[in-house]
Amino acid sequence: MAGVLDGVRVIELTTMITGPLAGMLLADLGAAVIKVENPQGGDPFRYFRGDLYGGHFIAYNRNKRSLTLDLRSPRGKEIFLDLIRGADVLIENFRPGVMDRLGFSVETLAKVNPRLIQCSLTGFGRSGPYVDRPSYDAVAQSLSGVLSQFVDPQSPQVAGPTISDNITGFYAAYGILGALHERSRTGKGRRVETSMLEATIAFAPDAFINHKRYGIPVGPLTRVSASQSYAFRCRDGKLIAIHMSSQIKFWEGLLAALERPDIGAMPDFSTREGRIANYAALREELAKAFATRPRAEWAQRLEAQDVPYAPVHNVTEVMEDEQVRHLGTFYTAQHPTEGQVFGVHPPVFIDGHRPGTIVPPPTLGEHNAEILGELGLGADRIAELKANKVI
Repeated sequence: MAGVLDGVRVIELTTMITGPLAGMLLADLGAAVIKVENPQGGDPFRYFRGDLYGGHFIAYNRNKRSLTLDLRSPRGKEIFLDLIRGADVLIENFRPGVMDRLGFSVETLAKVNPRLIQCSLTGFGRSGPYVDRPSYDAVAQSLSGVLSQFVDPQSPQVAGPTISDNITGFYAAYGILGALHERSRTGKGRRVETSMLEATIAFAPDAFINHKRYGIPVGPLTRVSASQSYAFRCRDGKLIAIHMSSQIKFWEGLLAALERPDIGAMPDFSTREGRIANYAALREELAKAFATRPRAEWAQRLEAQDVPYAPVHNVTEVMEDEQVRHLGTFYTAQHPTEGQVFGVHPPVFIDGHRPGTIVPPPTLGEHNAEILGELGLGADRIAELKANKVI
């Protein structure tokens, strides 16, 4: 079936995660996305694992076509502007000033295509004291205050998946969709901007609001103590997590599952406020109880009492989980030269269906001839561009 963004044409001039994810989100909804890449290696994520079709690249680049183009060459610039003339959206994640130096300022592109929505993703915004600094996920997590809510200051260790990168890509797609909707009424393009710093702050606003409103010092246990979230090691060494939130029935259900009403009678734990204030002590007491039985038995007991719980899955266990299998969360698609490509479906259903067909990520320059042909270039001209290293 046609995607909800069928007919929208996107030029993606991005690398790594933030911009590629924004482009992929639009592509998943049916937009035609052309990923413009440097002929010398393309997106650095391509070879993060040693070849030009690595797993990191695959994760963020499905449903796109790849065109290699030397944007420093006069002919490369001309071709890029030809692409812009027929585009609806441009996404770029260069540092501020790079597009200007290439000759593709906001004003220049707006003259070429007044309907163009120009989306720029940066580390810290387009101005300010940090504007020239490089930014990656750990940098944005740290500066935004998010990392301080994960890291033990006594034993600091960055861990886990990218957060700031992904959040920024989602906010960029959100802004682009709003601008496309407005353009359907006005016919005018817009400039959409977001930064890794502000996107990460905005994604987790409660810490700032609670700190400002109530003076709460925020650290790694602030949210989990308020939400009464825990992870425990069971007798068989496997981990299980619970999240009781504010509902008293979940706390009572936990005590019933543990067969430990005495814990609830302890003065420090008899009220929700006490359980929050004494989170570390309660965690220690509960950990002793969970260590007495294997995880499967705790799962049965917690489920019987309607306590929100889940086994702490590793990646392999997620793929084997019966609910994940039921949803059909993962897919494989066939690439003409790379074979079977594994991936994660877009987690959105429209009228009960996934957004559209999955096309594996492109190899570097896979669609050069196809895209340039659509711009009216013949085989001889394309061969000349290749010989001159423009593509």
